[in-house]
Amino acid sequence: MGKYLVKTVKTGFTFNVIAGNGQVIGVSEVYTTKASCLNGIDSVKRNAPVAGLEDQTVEGFEGVKCPKFEIYNDKAGEFRFRLKARNGEIILASEGYTRKDGCLGGVESVRKNSDSPIVEEE
Repeated sequence: MGKYLVKTVKTGFTFNVIAGNGQVIGVSEVYTTKASCLNGIDSVKRNAPVAGLEDQTVEGFEGVKCPKFEIYNDKAGEFRFRLKARNGEIILASEGYTRKDGCLGGVESVRKNSDSPIVEEE
């Protein structure tokens, strides 16, 4: 089973979604308070299982309403995804993947691990 790892950073709090194999599959923005960070986790838990998929790497892609996962190419040409909440805010972003199927696997891993427990970094 995966987990949400809450971390304290210089400017506030962040969380990572970590798969059962220990791989980081998504990272949050920096939140100013721990409470807002925990709200971000709740938003992933609520939105990831029901989010649509918008593949922006396909020419003429069809837009999907939020909540949604967006797959896109970054400036380096790698595939990435981001999870947007119902209000359009980005609540989770991925690392770069060299292959699209790896990126799609990351999306599925976030869905699968969305109900994971919350732990705090020591």
